[in-house]
Amino acid sequence: MRVLLVEDDELLGDGIYSGLKHYGHTVDWVKDGKSAYEALSRKQENFDVVVLDLGLPKMSGLDILRRIREKNIPVPVLILTAKDTVESRVQGLDAGADDYLLKPFDLDELCARMRALQRRSKSRAQPILVHGDITIDPAAHVVTLKGESVTLSRREFTLLQKLLENAGRVISRDQLNQTLYGWGENIDSNALEVHIHNLRKRFGSKLIRTIRGVGYMVKSIQEETF
Repeated sequence: MRVLLVEDDELLGDGIYSGLKHYGHTVDWVKDGKSAYEALSRKQENFDVVVLDLGLPKMSGLDILRRIREKNIPVPVLILTAKDTVESRVQGLDAGADDYLLKPFDLDELCARMRALQRRSKSRAQPILVHGDITIDPAAHVVTLKGESVTLSRREFTLLQKLLENAGRVISRDQLNQTLYGWGENIDSNALEVHIHNLRKRFGSKLIRTIRGVGYMVKSIQEETF
């Protein structure tokens, strides 16, 4: 998933950034509240989850939350803070946060909470994603086809998960590239097409449809039955 990390502590932020990248996530990191708010306000940016510190320079985490919720920006937000009081937790949740994790924390728990937020944002209760003969386990980073394990690169796995989570909807090229590449990463002009080609080789040419001039989509299971 694509994560916006908002953390002003250089040492902690670098650890979270590296850890989330290691777990296969695309991570963009900002170190002050104003930059975070500007990133979340840009319509062309699409984040799956925000990991948000509260004590930030230029704009507090609570102010960011209130402002983005006033603008009806629905991105799931997980507060990550050292403020261990009931009052601060209540304030954060009432301001629009979806979850709350205290520092210090375990990276595995952070990732698990992020996956839970992503499931809820997609109205999906089950942790395992199933589409016909394809099964994805995001926690274990395992994909199977008809019960047989399929080896995918990190970006192929992320791309397949994004498409299956949005089955029946067209996802633009820009959205897919944002899912795969963070700010400042070099993207070859045909990189997305290469990943799509590799997925079609493994799962069949009919799984992913090209919508010319727009992007790509996977048919919903209901559509495939007709």
